[in-house]
Amino acid sequence: MEEKEKQIKRVESRLVNLRDKQVIIDRDVAELYGVGTKEVNQALRNNPDKFPYGYVITLEKREKDELVKNFDRFNPLKHSTVAPHAFTEQGLYMLATILKSPTATQTTIAIIETFTKLRILARGLQHINDTIAAGGVPSEKEQNTVRGMMNNIFKDPLPVRMQKFTFGLNLGFVKFSMETTKEKI
Repeated sequence: MEEKEKQIKRVESRLVNLRDKQVIIDRDVAELYGVGTKEVNQALRNNPDKFPYGYVITLEKREKDELVKNFDRFNPLKHSTVAPHAFTEQGLYMLATILKSPTATQTTIAIIETFTKLRILARGLQHINDTIAAGGVPSEKEQNTVRGMMNNIFKDPLPVRMQKFTFGLNLGFVKFSMETTKEKI
């Protein structure tokens, strides 16, 4: 079970937000799947029918420059003349049907679990934000549920009681805004 958690953490650490979608850049996909970036892009090029619109994003120069600026691991892209590709959740699933290896299978399972956790967290946060926007106060149970989801995803216990919580993603940066009070221990 511990190896599975490590794999999920590796996937989570590679997610970036691009054009309002959670994606993984081709070089990170290659690393996660244990293949070369060339092999990932070759699979994409040789199977265009498996990657309809929305499955893969070809980065524009400004998007590539932003990644290089914000993430050290993308420094090798700085002088590359090839536009990187970013795989959405659906694109990653489809890629997994092409790249067959034990590593690709384990990574695909971790990707599925990671995206599922993020969707569940997003729904919980939206419900709490809707409650607050309507002038209500989230129940203790709702707060504990969201706190538990966040602890599960980010593995950093939050010894606080939420009063207001917002969640946003901006090109790979997770931004939280929280007004809190300390719980009595």
